[in-house]
Formats: sequence, C-alpha cells, structure tokens
Amino acid sequence: MTPEIFLIGLIVSCVFVEMTGFYPGGLIVPAYFAAQSEQPFRLVGTLVVASITWIIYRILSHWLILFGHRRFALLIGLSATLGVLTYKVLPTLWPFSLEFRIIGWVIPGLLANAFERQGIWPSLCGLTVASVVTYFLTRLLVM
Repeated sequence: MTPEIFLIGLIVSCVFVEMTGFYPGGLIVPAYFAAQSEQPFRLVGTLVVASITWIIYRILSHWLILFGHRRFALLIGLSATLGVLTYKVLPTLWPFSLEFRIIGWVIPGLLANAFERQGIWPSLCGLTVASVVTYFLTRLLVM
C-alpha cells in the first residue's frame, strides 16, 4: 500500500460525492478497498461484517434511541466487536476464515453508517465505482 492511494482515494471520493450526492461508504473507504483489491476475500469479509453490523443496529434501534453521534458510535463499536470475533473465534471454527479478515476496525462501521444513512444499494454502487476509479488512477499515476 502506497500513501498516494489514500490521497487519490480521498480526492476521488470527494469528487464522487459532489457529482452524485452519495457517499461511497465514507470518504476514505474506497481507498482502503482499492488498496486491498488483491485480496478479494478481505473485501467480502468487510462487507459481511458491515452488513451484520447494520442488521444488529436495525434490531437495536427498535428499543434504543439511536441517532447522530450515538448511532455512529454504536456502529463503530459493533463493527470493532465483530472484527475481534472474526479474528479470535472464526479461525477455531473454520480455518479458511483467516482469508475473510476485515479491513481495519473502523471501515465496516463507516460502511454500516452509510447503509443506514442512504441505503445499501446506493452505498455499494458508490463504493464500487469510487474504488475502481481509485484503483486505476493509482496504477496509472503511481508507477
């Protein structure tokens, strides 16, 4: 991972948000997805943890008052907890699960927050477009 990919990813994300009005899962998330593109199982693992985090949030929101900073903190905390579980519990149950490690501790929480704010499909489509553009611009500009 080169440091340039994060700058390019941030610029691509900002331009994408200005052009479409949709966040690609967070401003820095496409850069992390582009940086980990050679490990597709990590991308899948991160999306699975983000989805599970969002589902748990939706269940908890029936009983708790969650909005703003509380919602964001809960989503980040849930994703970090699920991330720890994927590192600690899953390898003992299924050895192949080491391939499904998540990207960072915060990235799934940012994705889950985007899922809640604007919906799953706009977030995933935006993430895909911004990540692919970031990946190719990084390959083109950084040699």
